[in-house]
Amino acid sequence: MTKLTLPLRERIENTIRFLAVDAVQRANSGHPGAPMGLARPAFQLWDQHLRFDPADPAWPLRDRFVLSNGHASMLLYSLLHLYGYDLDADQLANFRQLGSKTPGHPEYGDTPGVEVTTGPLGQGFANGVGMALAARATRARFAAGHAGGPGDHFVYAICGDGDLMEGISSEAGSLAGHLGLGNLIYLYDDNRITIDGPTSISFSEDVGKRFEAQRWHVQSIDGEDLEALDAALAAARAEGDRPSMILMQTVIGRGSPGVANTSKAHGAPLGPEEVARTKQAAGWPESPELLVPDDVRAYFDERRAAKQQARGERDAELDSWRGAHAEAAEAWTAAREQRVPADLAERLCAGVGDKEDATRNHGKRALQALVECVPHLLGGSADLAGSAAPPILQGVGTLGDAEAADPFAGVNVHFGVREHAMAAITNGVALDGTLRPYCGTFLIFSDYMRPSIRLAALMGVPSIFVFTHDSIYLGEDGPTHQPIEQLDALRVMPGLPVFRPADGLETAMSWAWIAQHAEGPAALSLTRQKLPNLVRPADFQNQDVWRGAYRVSEPAEPPRVVLLASGSEVSLACDAAAKLAGENIPCRVVSLPCVELFSQQDADYRRSLLPEDGTLVVAVEAGRGETLQRFVGSGGFVYGIERFGASAPHGALAEFFGFTPDKLSARVLEALG
Repeated sequence: MTKLTLPLRERIENTIRFLAVDAVQRANSGHPGAPMGLARPAFQLWDQHLRFDPADPAWPLRDRFVLSNGHASMLLYSLLHLYGYDLDADQLANFRQLGSKTPGHPEYGDTPGVEVTTGPLGQGFANGVGMALAARATRARFAAGHAGGPGDHFVYAICGDGDLMEGISSEAGSLAGHLGLGNLIYLYDDNRITIDGPTSISFSEDVGKRFEAQRWHVQSIDGEDLEALDAALAAARAEGDRPSMILMQTVIGRGSPGVANTSKAHGAPLGPEEVARTKQAAGWPESPELLVPDDVRAYFDERRAAKQQARGERDAELDSWRGAHAEAAEAWTAAREQRVPADLAERLCAGVGDKEDATRNHGKRALQALVECVPHLLGGSADLAGSAAPPILQGVGTLGDAEAADPFAGVNVHFGVREHAMAAITNGVALDGTLRPYCGTFLIFSDYMRPSIRLAALMGVPSIFVFTHDSIYLGEDGPTHQPIEQLDALRVMPGLPVFRPADGLETAMSWAWIAQHAEGPAALSLTRQKLPNLVRPADFQNQDVWRGAYRVSEPAEPPRVVLLASGSEVSLACDAAAKLAGENIPCRVVSLPCVELFSQQDADYRRSLLPEDGTLVVAVEAGRGETLQRFVGSGGFVYGIERFGASAPHGALAEFFGFTPDKLSARVLEALG
């Protein structure tokens, strides 16, 4: 085994620095300063502390590494390349170029070894909390304290000033400390520089005291002191009941004579002259670019083999655990594969029943039935469980219960009033790859969660977002709480099916579709107010809901009008259709539980519901309804709301905004002339 002498270590660290410098310079875009300052501690962390296998980036027993300050992406790409992940020199040379595996910020799914997409600052910080939570919950449910089982790994992250300025990190840090996530270890890159200048222009809080107040284990070191770093990491791992924050003083742009310790090192290439000066100062060859010396390459080849040998030893422990705990091992495998029963839809429909109720309550019953046959769920709400958004599930325990045999064994999570972090933590749980997470709140607060929902869709992780109180009908809380544009905002997001069910059956079938599709996120939009059960045609099949839209009622003769609606407006459309029938206007009613699924249907099916022969198509939505414009054609219209709501009982609001059968049918008759 090659000895890591001081000269070799310096060459390795300079290799990491200059891979970043050269790649950023080639791209004429990027952030070289942080990789230069972090080369030494990051290499030490990966080489001596992190457990991973470059040949199998998804190995479930690996430690997780999150680069929360994702603008320092070349630091991560350099390490992945050197340790032998599937990221060759051509990919480094094409940093930030179209189609490369080295985008400007790390992207999950694009680059082997990247655990999470970290672009917006603070997101990676919160995602790491979710990963640590998932690991603890996995260990509690499946390993149950038995040595060798899954979930016994650490989550490491590097975060920067920007991460800690963003409010999401405060929310996430608060919950991590409250839950006592001792498997969470963060290194704070305290280089005291932001894009606009020194951090002192905008950031003067005592970061250590902040995290101490949030019940974290806090240490402070010089980032260049390897003995101090090793000791701090050992102490952090020994701290079983508190997450750890290691304040690590570094120098941004370390080694650059002209820009080190200045904001110039942050977000722009060094420039040809400064690159040459920096390489000369380090005794590094000016060419070729992206140099990896032979002895450096040989060292990493040996370390890769050592990491894989350590992986084999850990796998042997897992095999021993599997042999001794076959039932738990099979349950863990089922969770990893996101298995659900073949008759899941039937079970959820039976669980919901045929009671007339609010879809939030139907959703509560569907979720309770789901957890009884899909035990790998984990989730909760932002202090709104009493509003069934989502509810406290019965018989499955609450995570964090100090009186439980294992406080991490429960399914229910009290996220507290932390919507920003709740959604990002949910994504972190999904990224761990074992448990299926869900979270929820009132639909209006999807605005707080939107950055995380967007990243869930971008990454394609199976997070579930449950929203209630989804229209003006939440009533007296008034326009601050009444969503108008939020449904449209979610529907236009790529890769996010949004279900807005109209009754219990649609709610159950929506949950069943989501549970069976773990390739990406999904959202549910549920009502506060009671809705009647729909009366459907004789040829209706429950799976018609999964086509995104279907006939609810059909006139005896060809329709002159089609009323298209979702959620609470479907029953309104049915009542308005009855009024129109009294005026000898045949009217079809189409329920639209999911715009995205309907848009995926073939053209013939779409035309069979929404004719293009001059039939008047009217989309009805107690909100803006802009995303329904595509369905009404040039001759139809959206019957929606173009202003904010008002504080009043929901019946008064329906009358005021025109969402009554009489007013809707009158507007249709007016359009027909």
